[in-house]
Amino acid sequence: MIPDSSSLALFVVAALALLVVPGPAVIYVVARSIQQGRRAGLASVLGIHVGTLVHIAAATLGLSALVLSSAVAFTAVKIAGAVYLVGLGLWTLLSRSAETDVPLGGDRNLRRAFAQGIVVNVLNPKTGLFFLAFLPQFVDPNAPHPAAQIAFLGVLFALLGLVTDSVWALAAGTAGGVLRRSRRFALGQRYVTGTVYVGLGVATAFASPSEK
Repeated sequence: MIPDSSSLALFVVAALALLVVPGPAVIYVVARSIQQGRRAGLASVLGIHVGTLVHIAAATLGLSALVLSSAVAFTAVKIAGAVYLVGLGLWTLLSRSAETDVPLGGDRNLRRAFAQGIVVNVLNPKTGLFFLAFLPQFVDPNAPHPAAQIAFLGVLFALLGLVTDSVWALAAGTAGGVLRRSRRFALGQRYVTGTVYVGLGVATAFASPSEK
């Protein structure tokens, strides 16, 4: 079930190289952390990687391959993710009261950050593409249980991502704590955050099956 040590080491190095480069999930976590603090950022990270577990299960069962091979299914996932992110961005931009009016780290804030993190990653077609374009390179198709290898590598990737994304959340949350003391930042952060979410939605809308 576990790949040999050299393949496993190569997978870890390659996965970390991909994870440290900011992508849609990292940008979402950073935006949430700056806006609402480190605890909300970490709740977002947990949600993101619960969403990753959904992709792992889909990849293990072969459902991701079905979505990727079907233009209709892929487009449906892509549009759903784009609509959700753009809607979240517009809600943030048009809301009369910024989410920072809710006490930082409050239960309501944390539950919302966690739930939105799940939805963001489940509806992110790029995460599914990762499991089809990258992960299979490290799976031995002649092994007795290739599905178990996919599951193992997927969980390992999620754990690595949990660590790297948490670092982003802590760093951004700390920076946000300083920035939130600035009145100018407090007035403008809603528009910056909303624009980031809309931008992520637009990027998701233009994701293609051939993208790696």
